[in-house]
Amino acid sequence: MSTITSEFAEIWRYRHLLRMLVVRDLKARYKNSAFGVLWSFLQPLGMMAVLTFAFVIINKGPADKPHYNIYILSGYLAWTFFSGSVVGGTGSILANGGLVKKVYFPRILLPLSVVISAVTNFVFALPMFIVVCLVSGHPLHATLLLIPIALLIQGTFSVGLAFIFSTVNVFYRDTQFILDLVMLAWFFMTPIFYDISQARPVMIGAQVVDLAVWVRRLNPMASMVNIFQELMYHGRITALDFWLRTAVTSVVILVAGYLVFRRYSPRFGEEL
Repeated sequence: MSTITSEFAEIWRYRHLLRMLVVRDLKARYKNSAFGVLWSFLQPLGMMAVLTFAFVIINKGPADKPHYNIYILSGYLAWTFFSGSVVGGTGSILANGGLVKKVYFPRILLPLSVVISAVTNFVFALPMFIVVCLVSGHPLHATLLLIPIALLIQGTFSVGLAFIFSTVNVFYRDTQFILDLVMLAWFFMTPIFYDISQARPVMIGAQVVDLAVWVRRLNPMASMVNIFQELMYHGRITALDFWLRTAVTSVVILVAGYLVFRRYSPRFGEEL
């Protein structure tokens, strides 16, 4: 417990460096661009316009899901936050190899700053989501106020994975390439463009398997995307036990990631 307390105390002492890393990530994303940070709003708005065109004009989606573009967007924003956190966090140590070898600071700040940057991008995209809702005629629900809790749960999960993958990536440089394939497969196995609750049970041997239940049990992002879709599209709150199971999974991954990162981070300098 004292080690964890001292870790938090050290992060707090270096909070200004953490802020600088986040700001640097955000500035580097739009460096030398004509609109600069304004792209933080224009990019998600453009993405939402494309998805709206695809799922309103070209394909209106299921009859039981009016404003299908909003349903897609609510899940897609959650996924974009997750993928940006994990992919960016995985490469964070290697990308800052020179800094790691020359200056002492808590290495944990590097993947953590990437996740905070991803949260910031989500926050920038949220007003654009509201604009699209208003233009589409989709009601704005009070459950939007619970998004910070959903962000905290998913952010916890993302930080844990970023700790694990960034550590492995230092020792095995193929990790980033493998992760690109894994994230692509994970994207399609996560119910963003389809409603997993409508999946029919399947027979595996003599056993009837409820796909909707097992996809959410085996794929944490399926549960998290479902939470965002419930809050942002349906305007309802998922059952408390569902939130608790998802939160517990996130905390377990965070603790595992932290232990892995703390165990191997002293060797980062020599490996880089």
